[in-house]
Amino acid sequence: MALSFLERTTLPEHASNLALSTYAPEIVIEGVVTGIDNIRHDVHLSPKFADLARAHISDLILKYGGVEDFVRDETLGRAPATFPPAVRRPMPGQPAEAKPADRAGDFRKALVELQVASLNIAKAESNVCVDLLQRLAVVKLLRIELGTQFNQVLERCRARLKSYEGVRAGNRSLEMRDRFLKFQVTKKIVLRKAGQELFATLRDVEKGTVARMRRSLFGDPENPAYELFQNRLLFTEEGRDDYLNAEHYVMLGNFDRDPDRFAVMVEIACDFLRNLEIAKNSDERDALLDQYLSVPENAQELVGGGVPQEGTAKTKAQRALLAAWTNGLESVGVMQHVIASYEVVPLLAEFSPLINPQQLKNALISRSERKRVEHLLDEHGKISPEKIQQAVKRVDSYGSSDRAKLAGRFMSDLMRYHRDMRRMEAVNAAVDTLNLIGNQKLRELSSINNTLYEFLLPEEQRPAEDKVVSHIILKADIRDSTTLTRTLFERGLNPASYFSLNFYEPVNKLLAKYAATKVFIEGDAVILAMFEREGEPGFGVSRACMMAREMIDIVGAYNQKSLDSGLPALELGIGICFQDSAPMYLMDGNNRIMISKALNESDRLSGCTKGSRRYLQGRSLPFSVFSFQTVEDSDTGGIPDEFLMRYNVGGIHINEVAFTKLRREISLQEHMLELPMLWGTQPVRLYSGLVPVAADVFKRIVIREGIIPHINATDFTVKRWTERKYYEVCTAQEIYELVEKD
Repeated sequence: MALSFLERTTLPEHASNLALSTYAPEIVIEGVVTGIDNIRHDVHLSPKFADLARAHISDLILKYGGVEDFVRDETLGRAPATFPPAVRRPMPGQPAEAKPADRAGDFRKALVELQVASLNIAKAESNVCVDLLQRLAVVKLLRIELGTQFNQVLERCRARLKSYEGVRAGNRSLEMRDRFLKFQVTKKIVLRKAGQELFATLRDVEKGTVARMRRSLFGDPENPAYELFQNRLLFTEEGRDDYLNAEHYVMLGNFDRDPDRFAVMVEIACDFLRNLEIAKNSDERDALLDQYLSVPENAQELVGGGVPQEGTAKTKAQRALLAAWTNGLESVGVMQHVIASYEVVPLLAEFSPLINPQQLKNALISRSERKRVEHLLDEHGKISPEKIQQAVKRVDSYGSSDRAKLAGRFMSDLMRYHRDMRRMEAVNAAVDTLNLIGNQKLRELSSINNTLYEFLLPEEQRPAEDKVVSHIILKADIRDSTTLTRTLFERGLNPASYFSLNFYEPVNKLLAKYAATKVFIEGDAVILAMFEREGEPGFGVSRACMMAREMIDIVGAYNQKSLDSGLPALELGIGICFQDSAPMYLMDGNNRIMISKALNESDRLSGCTKGSRRYLQGRSLPFSVFSFQTVEDSDTGGIPDEFLMRYNVGGIHINEVAFTKLRREISLQEHMLELPMLWGTQPVRLYSGLVPVAADVFKRIVIREGIIPHINATDFTVKRWTERKYYEVCTAQEIYELVEKD
């Protein structure tokens, strides 16, 4: 399509200094097997989730169709037999059926649980594409059920309508028939509203819980395919809905005779870009132009959104390009249609669905169409066309500056719509690669062939054997407890109640939260264990670290109260060790006594040597854990941990095996920061990530990787730096703030 653009010869020059981007949305599914038909991927979704989805969608259709009371069988006191089981009303004596609001909440909760379970499966298989299969399957299920549930509600309404046939029904029968016909006619509107509510639920669940869980497991940046599910067109028919487009994009023409059809407007925009010569040497120029149109930010870069800012280097170029774009729209006769597309929006609520949105838009620019609309309004109760006439005057009154401003806005809206259309097409193509299996025989066939991807709710999953495969030991040791006990006795206070109220009782409250059990408890220490079982998502180390942080914070809070009351403060040292095997036990009568090398190592990590404490006492550092080597390698046969000098006051020390396991549990991002250390400011390596503490609760964790120095034990001067490392869970708030900034 050849357009008459202004300053054609200078357009490339104006565009040469602009930074334009390209975008081609796609969903790439890799590392997953094909199903039993050797073409598509077999996916089985939770039957309970599918039932909840059907019930919720049925409620939405009843609600937006205005037929909620239409299908009640008041004579029998229950729903007709044609109701699906998920929404059938109970017989007398049965539990009351859940209300639509409750079913909506159940659907939302199940959606969160399903997507979290899917992420855990994907993490276990180290392939985020497994989770994408679940996303696509949910979209496919909801799309299918939108059409299916509408038809079922329609049949239920038809069955109810028959009960009103006869002489006695009278006016009630006519009223019900009118409502039934209206429900049929407004099918697209009902499905659009139901689809948009489903989209809003998917979006809210993504923002509220699932995205953070995914970042915790897989890190950031994430797979760009997830952006494709944040698309309002996801549950529309081919992406074309006049009401939705008018509200969120721009309402283009739908009929072959319309000069502002989507395909035509895209070609006009491509012709405009061709004249900029931004892809003149490319063998795939048309594909590149399409990718430029999928970046709405390009509209701001090209024409300043219709209002180029003064005083910038781009102002002159954007003004020239905006004039060329506006002139191009004028030259092919679509500018009036563009103006009408925006002016018709306020009229839709009042005049549709009585007047078709496209007919209403055309009435603003065509006298003959306007007369037909006015005639229709007169036939239906003498509705005043005054607002339409006012809109016609506004369309005709647009001056050159207003037209240019609107042309710039139109370019941005067109590009957003183009992007979301391409995103929807990418989702559709990916959905077609799925075989959503509901048949039990096919499910079993795919399962025994190891080609089935199954996503179930927690209560539907097959119970795994209660087999411990690994464990974590956490030891919390109170520093200098003997001196603390003597001080309390000298002041006539009770050390037992002091330790109980300030340490043991607060720790007891954390056990259930982190699924920890007591292994051993003594006057100045507590040893806890966390077990990882076969088939369960393994977050043992990350949860142990978060529990240790809470213990430090809780003791710190109690310490403040104690100091305010003139009582001494508690100092903790915590050691955490991971062992990739189950612990062993010996029996002492009926008591089980744990045997684990992690017990001994956690004892060493929680400890603090007197020499290191004397050297570090009074220093203001952002870290609480340090390790030192005081003898040569040859003197110890490899420097076992027993020969290291450690400092741990108010700190959390984890072994290297635990750190390695933590990196498998969650995604950790590396940071290098210059921070004050024992021997001046040094570069410090930190790792940060998000730990899933509860269903929708995520907390940040920061790990410091330290290098063990070989020192002179008398004055702590560094002889050399070894290659050995140690790891600390940071507890200082300033470190978390620095990491957030980084």
